[in-house]
Amino acid sequence: MELWRRAQGPWGQDMVVGVSWDLMWLAIFVAALFLVAHAAWVWWRGRASGVTEGDPEPDPSAEGLPERVTRHSAASRIFHWTMSASMLVLLVTAFGPVLGWRFPWLTIHWVSGVVLLGTVLFHIVHALGRGRFLEMMRIGLSEGMAMMRHAASSKAPPPPKPGKYPFDHRLFHHAIVVVGMGVIVTGVLMTFRIDTWFWDANPYFLLSDGLWSVVYVVHGLCGVALIFLTAAHIYFALRPDKLWLTWAMVRGWIDRDRFVEHYDPDKWVVPGAGSQERSPADGSG
Repeated sequence: MELWRRAQGPWGQDMVVGVSWDLMWLAIFVAALFLVAHAAWVWWRGRASGVTEGDPEPDPSAEGLPERVTRHSAASRIFHWTMSASMLVLLVTAFGPVLGWRFPWLTIHWVSGVVLLGTVLFHIVHALGRGRFLEMMRIGLSEGMAMMRHAASSKAPPPPKPGKYPFDHRLFHHAIVVVGMGVIVTGVLMTFRIDTWFWDANPYFLLSDGLWSVVYVVHGLCGVALIFLTAAHIYFALRPDKLWLTWAMVRGWIDRDRFVEHYDPDKWVVPGAGSQERSPADGSG
């Protein structure tokens, strides 16, 4: 298996021009292996413990909470689905031609990249404006260790209930931030070497041939990583025991029994929890 693609430069020098397509197939294989292994592990853990996922039982502590707790605002949902669509289009236009799909991919690819950049900038401003930026960005190592101990052994105590953003959600968010920023920064640089609606191609833009090789490699590695991250995200979104979270991203709210079952009300404070309101609580973000 090769790691890099090479080509001869204009002066006859050997240059790295991107990652090997073998890495694309490796990412697909690793993603498939992870999904099968996780599904088997969940099945085995459920069988060993005798616990099956289903609708939550009513909990007396739900009294006083609104019937629907808002989890995602309309702005957050629009951002999520717009970013998801642009990410999928980017993956198809990046790796589809490698699979032999013939279509005018380049313009679609960079336009989708512009959409992705716009959604990310909106998300940063929106998160800072709502004051939830640090809540999502903190790591929470003790919480993560408790979760891993419980995952390794069913005899270990379950981790404490989280606030609005559980540890695994934050971990995935951080991975997407790193990989997404790598794709965006290198992608913006690469657009200077092609004709776009904003400028004509400039093959001599700023960087030396060696630095351009770094840009291509980082862009390719981040793209390959997105294959795995996207596959994992879709897998968890479609799991029967996680569908309630997916529906929350569609309609914006979770019911109060799910809230009581999965979240600590001291960490995720729901406005209006002391009253008998029936309208969605403003826990959006």
